[in-house]
Amino acid sequence: MQAQTLGRPDGLPLPQRYWAILTIALGVTMAVLDGAIANVALPAIARDLHASPAASIWVVNAYQLSITVSLLAFAALGDIVGYRRVYRAGLVVFTVTSGLCALSDSLATLTAARVLQGLGAAGVMSVNTALIRTIYPKAYLGRGLAINSFLVAFSSAAGPTLASAILSFASWPWLFAVNLPVGLVAALLAFRALPDNAHRAEQRFDVPSALLNAATFGLLIFAVDGFGHGQSPLVVGGLLAALLAVGTVFVRRQLRLAVPLLPIDLLRIPLFGLSICTSICSFTAQALALVSLPFFLQGMLGRSQVETGLLMTPWPLAIMFVAPFAGRLVEKYSPGLLGGLGLAMLAAGLALLATLPAAPDNVDIAWRMALCGAGFGLFQSPNNFALLSSAPAQRSGGASGMLGTARLIGQTGGAALVALLFNVFPANGSHVALLVAASCAAIAAAVSCLRIANTGVHAIAN
Repeated sequence: MQAQTLGRPDGLPLPQRYWAILTIALGVTMAVLDGAIANVALPAIARDLHASPAASIWVVNAYQLSITVSLLAFAALGDIVGYRRVYRAGLVVFTVTSGLCALSDSLATLTAARVLQGLGAAGVMSVNTALIRTIYPKAYLGRGLAINSFLVAFSSAAGPTLASAILSFASWPWLFAVNLPVGLVAALLAFRALPDNAHRAEQRFDVPSALLNAATFGLLIFAVDGFGHGQSPLVVGGLLAALLAVGTVFVRRQLRLAVPLLPIDLLRIPLFGLSICTSICSFTAQALALVSLPFFLQGMLGRSQVETGLLMTPWPLAIMFVAPFAGRLVEKYSPGLLGGLGLAMLAAGLALLATLPAAPDNVDIAWRMALCGAGFGLFQSPNNFALLSSAPAQRSGGASGMLGTARLIGQTGGAALVALLFNVFPANGSHVALLVAASCAAIAAAVSCLRIANTGVHAIAN
């Protein structure tokens, strides 16, 4: 019999726990993969839909933008109506709109379908870690979060490789069509296996806050992207001015709310705030590396496209092996210490890649990639554990949404920094990007270590 805490079960009994985590795994993997899988197909999409390469980028941007502007709103909705309801709805929307993406016959219809698909993905990603907190007993929460961390990191890194494999024997619509059978299975499981909230928030959903949140993060992304791609200073300045005005109104409204949509109350918790900062810096470093590495390997080291894909494979493979161990280690050791060690390994791996000789062996490249992946795998699970466990149980939705938002902010900022560095350093921008990535990882390691002194690291708030 499951242990009881305050009259509620501590996690799900077996085998329901296995079915529930499988549901989470399928949904999260699809949602994260579709953020990266379309990049490889952009040339083919532009050609088949008679669009310019610049316009085709909206196939990627529309999806990421849709997730970012709605993630916190769906997380807050999960606190009110239940995490499983939001997750189920997200799965259904994501699966149906994947079919619409596959059937699109113009760039406009594909972009519109990607916006809707992003909303479905946001529903899945906004509450996935909150559900894991309900699925797993407190003593094993680190293991559940390790599975989630592994899926997010591995899917992000393996997306281009998987896309290349599919495109080697099928056309680009199949990148989206493959979601249909997987999404159907995940949706059926979600209606049978997922648990309901142990706590429900009593406030109503704040529609003005949701609209202000969307406007704030939308303006932030457009401003960062415009800066990175060298848009007119007048345009970027206008976006920043609008961001300042709308963001000020948004934050002031949140400060007046007992349970804000933007979890300012959680950010006041030192462990939570430090974990968010660590997450943003680490995902910025990862995005800087993963976007610039293909250019570095092909442009500066003379590797082919196929060789580049193979040489980057040790990164996700190392995550696959290390992440489960990190989930168990966090049950005994400080998340701040484990995260700091992992990020130091990531920083070292990136610095070693940036300082490769002019004609390195493939083995020299591969073990450095593996070091980066191992470091990131060691960091992510403990960081997510510290972030989620420092929030009260009734605010798990807000914590889950903030975790996803921090990842997206880091990834967006990292990609924009690569574009900026390529413009400023046209001859060796990829090399400089790797050095900047190593610096970001080192900063994240230092921030992570600040959490070691926090008391109650292993205590999960109720």
